[in-house]
Amino acid sequence: MRRFAASLGSLVKDRRATADTVTAAPTPLQPIDLTDDARVAEVLDLAVRVGEVLLASGTSAIDTATQVKFIAATYGLAQCDVDVTYNSIVVSAHRGPLIPPASTMRIVHYRSMDFTRLAAADRLTRRIRLEAITPAQAHAALDAIVSAPHPYNRWIATLGWAGLAAAVAVLLGGGPLIIAVSFFTTVVIDRVNRVLNRFGLPYFFQQMMGGLIAAAPATALYMVQDQLGVTIRPSQIIAAGVVVLLSGLSLVGSVQDAITGAPITAAARFFEVVMMTGGIIAGVALSLRVASALGADLPVISNEAQPDLTQLPLKVIAGALASMFYALACYAERRALTAAGLGGAAGLLFFVLAQSLGIGPVISSAIAATVIGFAGGLMARRALTPPLVVAVAGITPLLPGLSLYRGLYAMLNNDVIIGLTALLAAFGIGCALAAGVTLGEWGARTLRRPPRMRRNTTLRRPRFGRRSVVMSNSGAGSVTPKVS
Repeated sequence: MRRFAASLGSLVKDRRATADTVTAAPTPLQPIDLTDDARVAEVLDLAVRVGEVLLASGTSAIDTATQVKFIAATYGLAQCDVDVTYNSIVVSAHRGPLIPPASTMRIVHYRSMDFTRLAAADRLTRRIRLEAITPAQAHAALDAIVSAPHPYNRWIATLGWAGLAAAVAVLLGGGPLIIAVSFFTTVVIDRVNRVLNRFGLPYFFQQMMGGLIAAAPATALYMVQDQLGVTIRPSQIIAAGVVVLLSGLSLVGSVQDAITGAPITAAARFFEVVMMTGGIIAGVALSLRVASALGADLPVISNEAQPDLTQLPLKVIAGALASMFYALACYAERRALTAAGLGGAAGLLFFVLAQSLGIGPVISSAIAATVIGFAGGLMARRALTPPLVVAVAGITPLLPGLSLYRGLYAMLNNDVIIGLTALLAAFGIGCALAAGVTLGEWGARTLRRPPRMRRNTTLRRPRFGRRSVVMSNSGAGSVTPKVS
């Protein structure tokens, strides 16, 4: 019992991820000369480049702005306005009443699913504060992070996506044949989309191609199931592929931005999610129309059966594997894989238990996501990895792939009311997952909130050059980051 208590205590100990640190501007340990434009520009460039890595990885606008401001304050730029809007970061540093403010801007031109890079940027932020390294040293470390190759081969990532599809097929009740078909279908989807991405095809059409490929094998097997002597449920194969395609979208970040006070960024990210989901729907719909023209009408999708508690251990294991495979596909570090797996297992456990009590899928998803966010926030401290990694991986097995397909199928068969109901249910589940994760992460941060830092007046304050500048309130207070 003591060992269990010690293990539990180690999860909530004071080794915090950077996102859990205080948001107040720290007393600078190595302040720069605020009249030296080159030094100020060097610090601001470092801050926005770190913010670029965070924003590209799906971090919310408020967390990105907080870390950008934290880095700037570490070097003495305590009064900064930080504006994060969708794919741009603008920083303006106040240097006193007699010196013009210094500003910089960074545009994020890419989206990265490299969780190792995200974790490395998180550790660099911590190192800047704890070791008081110079801006030049921090720039060199950041250059190494950004230019470093993925931690393992891309084929490993492809196998991760395929393993995710296979685990989701298990969660949907698929047998060995369904699992195998889902696995190899996802391998084809990933490799084809990598080729299309190399040619610069817009992501919407890549999602459309993924939806088309996801539905094609299911239709083909359904047409020849009598000859093969097997029973095929095409919805399981298609739903597994849809979940894989949905997992790459920034749903969590968009809802977090809406909740935490960044409506413009939230609207932009959410519209992007809607458009990419529309690409998946278009691809699946095209495949189903072609199948119908060839005389292959897929069966009507029955309502989901009540959860069977005898299958609970299998579902929990499948949920853990799905989360681990997703983290693997996103190039997560080894220690993050275990945390992601535990988060996924906890989420599936609470989801199935909630449904067995008669709670609806939306509320059950919210409960499970809250547990995932809370557990992820605690485990992230132990694994020293950003909570976002555990949260996004943990909710992946709960994504509403089957509800989305059910709604699309009904719409294509002129059952408009049933189709809209299913699509709205999928929308509600997605929002519940993201909102639950946000609430859980907040709970984890509040549980062991670090003590507020007090300014130490004995430490060196920012230095000034030969020019005499009056800055009576240079260190008093800090400006709240502005996010849109």
